[in-house]
Amino acid sequence: MPDLFQTILDQLVSGITAGRPDNLLIVSLGLIATFYLIYRLGGRAWAFLYFATIPFLNWSFGVIETWCFVTPVSGEPGRVAFDACLAGPMGLFEKGISFHPLAMVTGFVFVLRDFVQRRMGQRVLLVMALGVAWAFYYAWPVIAIASGLAFAISELADWAIYTFTKYRLSTRILVSSAVASPVDTTVFLFGADLAVQMQLGEPAGTMLHTANWIAFVIGKMVGALFVSRAIRKREDAGLVDPQAI
Repeated sequence: MPDLFQTILDQLVSGITAGRPDNLLIVSLGLIATFYLIYRLGGRAWAFLYFATIPFLNWSFGVIETWCFVTPVSGEPGRVAFDACLAGPMGLFEKGISFHPLAMVTGFVFVLRDFVQRRMGQRVLLVMALGVAWAFYYAWPVIAIASGLAFAISELADWAIYTFTKYRLSTRILVSSAVASPVDTTVFLFGADLAVQMQLGEPAGTMLHTANWIAFVIGKMVGALFVSRAIRKREDAGLVDPQAI
């Protein structure tokens, strides 16, 4: 039992410090200060969840492998005809299709931001900035830059659409996510493409290509669509103000 407890404790410390246990004190103090600041800004459960999700997702893209649904055309003997069939008439699947299992969670981040803004107003931008800043600590350097920029740009796009449009709440959630998801996907896959080129020696276009882009965008929109439909039902029932900011 002591060994099990020590193993769990070691894993917890490793998770908090991104595998750098020597940084435990400074990281713990930094996280405490961050959570206190968010609390003082008026953030509560949704804000804390939103903040924590950003660095977690950035970290996950560096350590959790993507799922390969369609393998790239290999040109190996015996596979040429099969691969050519997969590639399709326009070569859409020539480079395969990869999908990260947490892409749908990324879609929920945009919705989380919308919920946080309803409570905190424009102070949500500070929570967003804190999340992106911590993402640079938890993710691979190249992935961190790509994901950090992707989150920053796409979340600002999401904020602008959600803030300045006059649609009902459920529609704003869907439209803002529809704008943010393609932006986030484009910037992230561009960075991921650079990462596999630099670290694995893969050719350009391994991650950033049409089939991958479509798969990632669809995955991210699933979460937004689900929440939007749920909010629409509550609006129609008179339980939610459709014009709430």
